[in-house]
Amino acid sequence: MANTEQTLFAKRFRGFFPVVIDVETAGFNKNTDALLEIAVSVLKMDDEGLLSIDHTVHFHVEPFEGANIEQAAIEFNGIDPFSPLRGAVAEDEVIKEICKVVRKAQKAAGCQRSVIVAHNAAFDHGFLNAAIERNNIKRTPFHPFVSFDTTTLAGLALGQTVLAKACRAAGIEFDNSQAHSALYDTERTAELYCFIVNRWQQLGGWPLAEAQDNDDEPQADDINESTKTTE
Repeated sequence: MANTEQTLFAKRFRGFFPVVIDVETAGFNKNTDALLEIAVSVLKMDDEGLLSIDHTVHFHVEPFEGANIEQAAIEFNGIDPFSPLRGAVAEDEVIKEICKVVRKAQKAAGCQRSVIVAHNAAFDHGFLNAAIERNNIKRTPFHPFVSFDTTTLAGLALGQTVLAKACRAAGIEFDNSQAHSALYDTERTAELYCFIVNRWQQLGGWPLAEAQDNDDEPQADDINESTKTTE
């Protein structure tokens, strides 16, 4: 990326690098239920400060040892956790590769910490954090608690909170038959997030002139996280 782009990206979210994710799981309990599928969309910013999808990585995940699998959950998402056709990868390998991909993009964008973007972000963020902890991943680029929730953003910008309805309101095609695939939902969420951020800029909402003098002030979460690895 060009230096101009790096500077814009770093300034836009106060050094945070937004990374869009979606997970498909075997239940709602992040600590006991299997992570079955995850996709991550890495974003890029052009010289005008507009966001778009750079690339997406996607993995089918092997249930961790002792993982709970709720029948209702797999009936809903249509995933057979033990099908050899899935080409599933061990959970620790998946998380390590995602961290590697995100760290590289974060560094190229000139940012210091990556922040999860997701639709109903607490759910996806919780499962990602649980997998990171379960596999004892120490070198992670992700902020442990900050996230950007497109449910909230879409409610504000579009008057919709359901992903499919928010996408359609934004003029983004959404095929319900492909929903509940981590790859499909991640890329639609990423398109939605980019639309909202870009639209806000185009309407004159950013940059805020009065905020420029405060860019270098330390924030509480920066201080609390200063000892963690961010590269």
